[in-house]
Amino acid sequence: MLHRLMDLLFPPKCILCGKLLTRQETDLCHDCRTDGPEFIKAKRKIPFVAQWTGIWYYKGAVSESIQRYKFGNARRYADAYARLLALRLQQEDMDTFDILSWIPISPTRQRKRGYDQCYLLAKALGRELGCKPVRVLSKTLDNPPQSGITSSAERRANVLGVYAARNKALFRGKRVLLLDDVITTGSTASECAKTLQYSGVKDVYLATIAVADKK
Repeated sequence: MLHRLMDLLFPPKCILCGKLLTRQETDLCHDCRTDGPEFIKAKRKIPFVAQWTGIWYYKGAVSESIQRYKFGNARRYADAYARLLALRLQQEDMDTFDILSWIPISPTRQRKRGYDQCYLLAKALGRELGCKPVRVLSKTLDNPPQSGITSSAERRANVLGVYAARNKALFRGKRVLLLDDVITTGSTASECAKTLQYSGVKDVYLATIAVADKK
């Protein structure tokens, strides 16, 4: 009864185009499933990351969807993204990690936004895969957003020393899967992976909703 009432008050919509979904559709409408955004194919190397995967390229309806998720309080998207990510991880044999975690935002940014979108994604993916996410990183500095920086060198400098490892006894010698919402140059993911490896993690894997280019 509760689910029916929620569907009446807030009918499910496609997370990309916003079209109302039919009873046979989940997360994506028929058009977005069959003729929607381009899935990630070629993947460039990210330093300190053993392997990574994602769903789409960050453009068009995908970028608009993620903007709503991050800044428009569309927290419900986390479940849909997680279902799609779980499928990608299984397809690429990346679902055998030891610890599920996420790249955190700063406490200041979380207070302003009201939530950490990557933590919500980690909780949702944990439900899909049957594991509980563990915080392995803290963001110790509220550095300027990476989205406002275009140079790769400046992006690397902007995140240098920004993250610190925590709960080291839990992850030493383990394989950690980190979640992020968008990869642009990979600077943030690389810095987080380096921090974890220097603190004893065996391998760092990465999963993201979208990547900003095809290089």
